[in-house]
Amino acid sequence: MQYNFDEVIQRKGTGAFKYDARKEIFGNENAIPMWVADMDFRTPDFVIEALKKRFDHEIFGYTKRADGFNSSLIQWVEKRHGWKIQPEWISFSPGVVPACSLSVLAFTNPGDKVIVQPPVYFPFFEIVRDNGRELVYNQLIEKDGRFTMDFDDLEQKASEGAKMLIISHPHNPGGSVWLKDELLRIGEIVEKYDMLIISDEIHSDLIFKPHKHIPLASLSKEIANRTITTIAPSKTFNMAGFSTAAVVFSNKAMKLKYEKILATIHIGLGNIFGAIGFEAAYTHGEEWLEQLLEYLSGNIQFVAKFIREQIPEIKVMIPEATYMIWLDCRDLGMDTKELNRFMIHDAGVAMNDGAMFGPSGEGFLRMNVSCPRSVVEKALNNMKSAISKTSLINL
Repeated sequence: MQYNFDEVIQRKGTGAFKYDARKEIFGNENAIPMWVADMDFRTPDFVIEALKKRFDHEIFGYTKRADGFNSSLIQWVEKRHGWKIQPEWISFSPGVVPACSLSVLAFTNPGDKVIVQPPVYFPFFEIVRDNGRELVYNQLIEKDGRFTMDFDDLEQKASEGAKMLIISHPHNPGGSVWLKDELLRIGEIVEKYDMLIISDEIHSDLIFKPHKHIPLASLSKEIANRTITTIAPSKTFNMAGFSTAAVVFSNKAMKLKYEKILATIHIGLGNIFGAIGFEAAYTHGEEWLEQLLEYLSGNIQFVAKFIREQIPEIKVMIPEATYMIWLDCRDLGMDTKELNRFMIHDAGVAMNDGAMFGPSGEGFLRMNVSCPRSVVEKALNNMKSAISKTSLINL
């Protein structure tokens, strides 16, 4: 079946945060929304059909997750990434961010140091600070057009008593697909200093050829015993509203400790439709995903070419994964406040402020290109026009 990713679907007025929060967040309800990380493509037909089938039953009482929840994830991850998960390793969370927060609560104590790697997905900062832990930065380094890790600094921070490292794998917002050598080095450091790792692998299916995702816990038993892997179909299949994720532990004691926190807060049951959508996506999603990746890759190439040729003041970090593009806007000569005001109100394009992603994010923007190419083109033309006007004024 051929899927149509060029279709423009009206989302305004549906409660979509990406659209209906523009006035509140940006002060411009008409700005083209290229910020929050969900897609403007239809959730796949096979997910919709599974939901409709269950909806027709017309009774929605307390419901346990079917065996297919685990088995669909197991077969998907083994086929796509070569990692064989056992059913007893799998737990639940109402989303990847809640899973990370629950893990911080389960495996660290108030005041403990937790390392994150900015610029990075900004809720990582919140789940550390808001749970009373000490946030420690291991800043990433830009090298050869991608982010890589500063391992000397990471080891130094680890040696100072950090208890946990949280990684975005693959990386958001830069799109780096972490290499095997990079992941093994992380494993060496956390083992040496007796740390745990949360590996957020929510974007692990959105990998562009020839890059390949390597699940962190697949590298060795020793690394797996220290790793909490969070994964969900929400980004891949545009299902974030279902608030359903899996958390994988090969360490039985760690899983029990996590599930104790899950039970204490009473959020382990989940919802009927989240589980059904999860199973349908991982059971039937391969053909749809391959077409999606081809389309997203085309969008990224389109953005890179357009900016290179027509907006040379902006530099593009080409992502190896995800549908976000990290834009270096420092040559525009604007501070963070000016840059955001300019893009939102002069260009009419709403993107994420790079400063949200932590130190070194100032002067950058994160652009979400998971939308029809016509929308991408309109946004870029808006930016080009606004920048051209600014250049003329400054002559």
